[in-house]
Amino acid sequence: MSHSFKSFDRRQFLGASMAASLALMARPSFAAAIHTDSDGLVTEDVKIPIQGGQIDGYCAYPKAGKDFNTILVAHDVFGVSDQMKDICRRLAKLGYYAICPNLFSRAGDLSKVTDELMLFSSVNAKLADADTLSDLDATVAFVKKQGKGDVKKLGITGWGWGGRAVYFYAAHDPKLVAGVSWYGFLNASRDPKSQSPIALSSKIKSPVLGIYGNKDDYILESDAKTMANGLAGNKKAEIVILPGAKHGFYADDQKSYDQKIADDGWNRMKIFFYNNGLRV
Repeated sequence: MSHSFKSFDRRQFLGASMAASLALMARPSFAAAIHTDSDGLVTEDVKIPIQGGQIDGYCAYPKAGKDFNTILVAHDVFGVSDQMKDICRRLAKLGYYAICPNLFSRAGDLSKVTDELMLFSSVNAKLADADTLSDLDATVAFVKKQGKGDVKKLGITGWGWGGRAVYFYAAHDPKLVAGVSWYGFLNASRDPKSQSPIALSSKIKSPVLGIYGNKDDYILESDAKTMANGLAGNKKAEIVILPGAKHGFYADDQKSYDQKIADDGWNRMKIFFYNNGLRV
């Protein structure tokens, strides 16, 4: 396993719970958000059947071709936002079938929650990791039935809240071809039955890449090192810390966005997927 770390300098973990950390993370939207067109793509709002109901989702894939390598997109704490949909289109432009399910559906209708702290508290208090895993499995079943993506060539990527989901989905599904976590949280949620990615790290056998920044105010360097140590038995796992990167550096719809570092991370993800069998 390869890993690199930089000093976080002076930073301490902000808040005792993930909800508090996420509330501190929230920022006003950045006006210059990237928009990827849908030329040459099929883009769809979809309904994904789950036990006892259905959840919303968004998918994108090339118009030409079939049996595309499939990438699950695990959204950040802002849900299936325009940026997450755009990321699906970016992946589809590369030749993937990309789908982002609404993993917050089980938390109820959060659209009327205007207080950010209440929103994040609601998400973390109401969601169980087992349900998130179930919804991701249901999304894979949906893709298989739809017949456009090849779920035998399955990857996952996610940001922040969804970056955490990358790790525990990798521990859950040993057939996962590769996963890339962007500044994924490494501690357990409020779900009393949840395990942290750190606790699950030794169970992850699939190739995983964790991308972090050395100026992240919400993820401790010591936690990243502990995660790397837990993955030490996985020769295809990698934790990298990008110098100068803050939390949310890939969020082009937020002020935390850093284009140069975001491009670096995107290229790392593409290479990692390619080198581990998700080739387009």
